[in-house]
Amino acid sequence: MADLLKTPLTAWHESHGAKMAPFAGWNMPIQYEGILAEHKHTRESASVFDICHMGEFLVHGAGAREALMKAVSHSLAELAEGRCRYGFILNDKGGVLDDCIIYHLGPDSYMVVVNAACSATDFAVLSERLPGLTCEDVSDTTAKIDLQGPRAVEILEDFLGEDLHNLGYFAFRYTTWQGKKLLVSRTGYTGELGYELYIDAGSALDLWEGLLKDERVRPAGLGARDTLRMEAGLALYGHELDTEHTPVEAGLGIMMKSQADYVGKEGLATVREKLLPLELDGRRAPRHGDAVALGDEEVGRVTSGTFAPSLNKAIAFAWVRADKAEATEYTIVTPRARLAARVVSLPFYKQGTARTKLTPRG
Repeated sequence: MADLLKTPLTAWHESHGAKMAPFAGWNMPIQYEGILAEHKHTRESASVFDICHMGEFLVHGAGAREALMKAVSHSLAELAEGRCRYGFILNDKGGVLDDCIIYHLGPDSYMVVVNAACSATDFAVLSERLPGLTCEDVSDTTAKIDLQGPRAVEILEDFLGEDLHNLGYFAFRYTTWQGKKLLVSRTGYTGELGYELYIDAGSALDLWEGLLKDERVRPAGLGARDTLRMEAGLALYGHELDTEHTPVEAGLGIMMKSQADYVGKEGLATVREKLLPLELDGRRAPRHGDAVALGDEEVGRVTSGTFAPSLNKAIAFAWVRADKAEATEYTIVTPRARLAARVVSLPFYKQGTARTKLTPRG
């Protein structure tokens, strides 16, 4: 644990009884009062998550948009300032090096937010693919705190003293808090209405503790973040996304709208396996790597599985051979049992508030 990286909030987590564990090279909080309680509170009110381990890069210079569109899969041609978009950094075969969100900050200026485990590789790849542009890694000086839950908008409005009802889904804006520049982005990874907050790392603790002064807010760890994202049907890099599979195979072909000739585009036509969402009747959850069978034939493997607290049953994602992916029912073979699973539509949990349209006030 001594060699693990620490966020600006690590000492707070430890002093408040969080269960800590390694994640992508970082010492991160897994839970506080318990995964089920934190999951439930996020669905009903709002929770804060320490996401300071994520990577942030600033890209700017003349022609930044055109250059980025060749380097990543994001469709940026009509992305307005103050908007952000989800997409992928692909390898030559169309496999996913990482999934990321790109923010259009201003003329010829963007921010790329990447996964912690891929940050160093992503920065090297983008620096190579963006010659002539300035690509700056600001991860160490940037903190990211997520406020997620259906009451997040009223909580953050009270906290900042601002109207956020005119900030749409996947939109962001800058404001100031205690004299510090704060980026407020209406995005998240839980399926609920929420905001991702970016601030100078030196102000992270004050922001975290300030939000927690509101009795409607509680801290949540990566355990609840995983059950929430699973119920929302969201992919996790290293599980549902990897270098050997394309976004199209992962069921994310709808994201691939860019008309640019970006790296990996030609590889998207090959479909060897398909990612299937599976629901089980019982509470016993399969685990990463468990075999998926059709009759007596092994046809795939589980990428993620969990008990879904909001559904009171287990759910999973699994890669299945493309020629065997049209079935509606499969068997998951765990070390202790054979579990019946059926294919369902996403999201698993359909009452999430993430896309709630807020009516502007006044």
